[in-house]
Amino acid sequence: MADSEKYDVIVIGAGPGGYVAAIRASQLGLRAAVIEKEALGGVCLNWGCIPSKALLKNAEVLSYINNSEDFGISIDGVKADFSKAMARSRAVADKNNSGVAYLLRKNNVDHIEGSAVIKSPTVIQVDGNSEYHADNIIVATGSSPRTIPGIEIDHENIVTSRDAIVAEKLPKSILIIGGGPIGVEFAYIYKAYGVDVTIVELFENIVPNEDEEVSKQLARSLSKIGIKIKTGCKVSSVKNNKASVRVSFEQNEVIDDSTFDKVLVAVGVVPNTQAIGLEENGIDMENGYIAVDDTMKTSIANIYAIGDITGKLPLAHVASAQANIAVESICGMDTVALDYSMIPRAIYCNPQVASLGLTEIQALEQGYDIKVGKFNAQANGKAGAMGESDGFVKLVFDAKYGEILGAHMIGPEVTELLGELSLTKLCEGTSMELGLAVHAHPTLSEMIKEAALDAQGKVLHM
Repeated sequence: MADSEKYDVIVIGAGPGGYVAAIRASQLGLRAAVIEKEALGGVCLNWGCIPSKALLKNAEVLSYINNSEDFGISIDGVKADFSKAMARSRAVADKNNSGVAYLLRKNNVDHIEGSAVIKSPTVIQVDGNSEYHADNIIVATGSSPRTIPGIEIDHENIVTSRDAIVAEKLPKSILIIGGGPIGVEFAYIYKAYGVDVTIVELFENIVPNEDEEVSKQLARSLSKIGIKIKTGCKVSSVKNNKASVRVSFEQNEVIDDSTFDKVLVAVGVVPNTQAIGLEENGIDMENGYIAVDDTMKTSIANIYAIGDITGKLPLAHVASAQANIAVESICGMDTVALDYSMIPRAIYCNPQVASLGLTEIQALEQGYDIKVGKFNAQANGKAGAMGESDGFVKLVFDAKYGEILGAHMIGPEVTELLGELSLTKLCEGTSMELGLAVHAHPTLSEMIKEAALDAQGKVLHM
């Protein structure tokens, strides 16, 4: 491709925000290009969401096999080859990567390989030489794993999720620092393959951003399969001895030492905002993130930012939603601002965790008069038939109008129930409408109906 090409829109980064933005721009008649220095699909498709879900499916299958006696099936001589699980995971990621390349070609989006730097509000330089001109720029550079000061990542004994998602060899024991979504998902995978797993979390509950009841239920479920969990616990020192890692913990003012084969640092992400020309062009920042308005516009009129670098919510579906808003705003179309408090959130360990909106405590703190409905998975026929009855659905409603304020679920496949609740909120649905809606029997979605009925004092099966 020749230098100094001119585009209506250039997107920096081809993750779930970037490639969606480029495709949407082309659909709306704009000449679009996307610049990516690594792999199409970004972290999500290559080293995050997609390959981790493939590994989680392997872990789920292995769990069924290990508990096959519960289903009246005897299996002898089971051999679980983690390297083959990893190969399947990489194949799934590669297929998705190829899918993005196809979509870009189909939509006439130019794919430019290399590292981009914004030289001016209309000029981007790639790999220090080639220059491309654009009427509009969308920054979608994503994020990288956060590290902890004093803990040196050597990518062998002390690793990040980026290392773990491609490692073919299992350790005998592992400490996972961080009990958030990434930490608990890897914990479930490793435990299914027989690894001795310990999670340490600084806060009082694992998945601390979730409803407290959900967090406690998840801790019970993970503990039941042998995962050790230390909450309210600080890692005070880490010594990498090459053959193993010695870790000191501080909990309730008591110091304890343990040795692990490997340590996984899973304490969130940091935005990829360095060395891409943000400061040089006077783009406003807030707490290390790019400041944007409701249309994703930055402090520079023709430069937009989407995804993890905005500091809103580091989720792939948020980036994609922001991408549509940014491009449609560029085209002068009316857009609807995202309500980040109602974005669905999903964690794919077993049992799964799914939520959106306010917790019961948050709703009360914000002054709402609320009604709460709850239904236990133990009372759901489908969950019982599946042999997975740990969990519940908990719905929080505004008492005056019955509108849904929050949903908090833990149990089998509850991430698939988020769509109904997200649509209910979008349509200003109420507990009455959820309770009236006929749900097929037996399905897991009946738990939503029953929880809505419970909020009205009409629950039937519990």
